[in-house]
Amino acid sequence: MVDLTVLAAVVFAFGLVSRRLEGTVLTAPLVFVVAGFVLGPWGLGLVEFELDDHTVLLLGEIALAIVLFSDAAKTNLSALRQNEALPLRLLGIGMPLTIALGTLVAALVLTDLTFWEAAIVGTVLAPTDAALGQAVVSNPRVPVRVRQALNVEAGLNDGLSVPFLALFLTFAEAEEQHLSANLWIRFALEQVGLGILVGVGVGLTGGWLVRWASRRAWMTESFQRIALLALALIAWALADQIGGNGFIAAFVGGLVVGPTVERVGEQLIRFTETEGQLLNLSVFFIFGVLVLGAIQPLSWEVALYALLSLTVIRMLPVALSLYGTNLRSV
Repeated sequence: MVDLTVLAAVVFAFGLVSRRLEGTVLTAPLVFVVAGFVLGPWGLGLVEFELDDHTVLLLGEIALAIVLFSDAAKTNLSALRQNEALPLRLLGIGMPLTIALGTLVAALVLTDLTFWEAAIVGTVLAPTDAALGQAVVSNPRVPVRVRQALNVEAGLNDGLSVPFLALFLTFAEAEEQHLSANLWIRFALEQVGLGILVGVGVGLTGGWLVRWASRRAWMTESFQRIALLALALIAWALADQIGGNGFIAAFVGGLVVGPTVERVGEQLIRFTETEGQLLNLSVFFIFGVLVLGAIQPLSWEVALYALLSLTVIRMLPVALSLYGTNLRSV
């Protein structure tokens, strides 16, 4: 109970100065990670969060499923065809190049990893979160079409990296267990294919039901938000139960439900600004509390790769993907 009290106090304290910090480098995720570290066992020792690995993993998976669904559902897909196709370049060229370069550098620097393990590291670190760079994305001095492109790309890059991650995890497991090619190809196809099918099915069916009930004034606005987010968990859990990838299902479900339900973007924006924000920041806080206990002492190779991942590995592919767009003239 003490842990929850401290977390609630951090939420309250940040809320008091949230407007003053808006647009600065002190974004909410950064503040909550630092707060978790400072107040955790490696700092003041006020928070322990003695959670087992399963509980931490489950909480993280639920938060990720909701984020993937919400980001996909809120995304204005028509923006992908506008703005000189900047989001399409970032997603279709920049993202694969970032994964490829991240994999190559990981294989060269982190020599204790197999190739497929290096590919997993490169894929996990490829997506970026606009919330962490909110000071840039919301800065009016940044050209509007650049900010729009970053917002669209940030909303979709997590979901688009999941199929790559599922494939690389399959390849790594097949290599470790010496599985035959037929088995791991079948498993990979099931992960991606069943995930997509479940996402489409849940998104279309659930979206239609929410729209039908809303038009008849059977649903309150608060339960419209709750119902939409319940669809994310249904898609994630159902796909996992039948052998598909739950995160792919959640992302695809969000893409499908967005055009199906009227004002779905507005509803989910309200959620992510309140209930979803609280869940995400709680995860960041717990991460700050547990991070040092969950990782081993950093080697110079890991520190070097982390630095490269934050700079060259991301910047070079983005620069290549935007070649010829005349961004200097904005």
